[in-house]
Amino acid sequence: MSTRAKRARRGADGEAAAAPGGARDPGLQGGALIGAQALEAPARALLGGERAQPPLKDVVADRPRILFVGINPGLRSAQLGHHFSGPGNPFWRLLHAAGLVPAAMTYEQDRELPRLGLALTNLCPRPTRSSADLTPAELVRGARTVARKVARLRPEVVAFVGVTVYQRCVREARTAGAGAKEGTFAGARVFVLPNPSGLNASYPGFDAKLVWFRRLAQFAAGAAR
Repeated sequence: MSTRAKRARRGADGEAAAAPGGARDPGLQGGALIGAQALEAPARALLGGERAQPPLKDVVADRPRILFVGINPGLRSAQLGHHFSGPGNPFWRLLHAAGLVPAAMTYEQDRELPRLGLALTNLCPRPTRSSADLTPAELVRGARTVARKVARLRPEVVAFVGVTVYQRCVREARTAGAGAKEGTFAGARVFVLPNPSGLNASYPGFDAKLVWFRRLAQFAAGAAR
């Protein structure tokens, strides 16, 4: 085997082996990391050839009808400067189909949400290729930040976009899955949406997700009465 081939083989083996070594124990708290996760997040991005992207700005206003809370921006959303801009993510189509907005919208119109009584933020501001790249410390810090935002903005409903986001923010979560939840979070009523990503195997297809967006619309209408 040539020297170049040996180097290529070592590089491929090293990359393949890094995934299990960098895996994160979901039960770890407060920034405890294992394997490759011990590297600082920006350093890991550069080592992986991934250019660090600036955080995506929130789209917020005081007292919205619904505050949507995602987990963190993807790289495409950060590059374009708009929320939920991934090509396989039907978030904007779901909003319209569920009657949460009066007309069809695209990610380029995300800044228009406040005039419709809607707002957007994320659990963690750092853009990544995958939410699995977030560190436990970021998730813990993000949950505290979201609680402060909800208390400050005073939405009628906080809609966690994904079960994982809900479980990270509401540590005493008693019921799993999508839907309305008992109690409040920082003074707001709580609803959990399925992650709208096309990769979400638990809620495959547009219609399986639309059911819950429509239930959110009904839930928010009830909260406003």
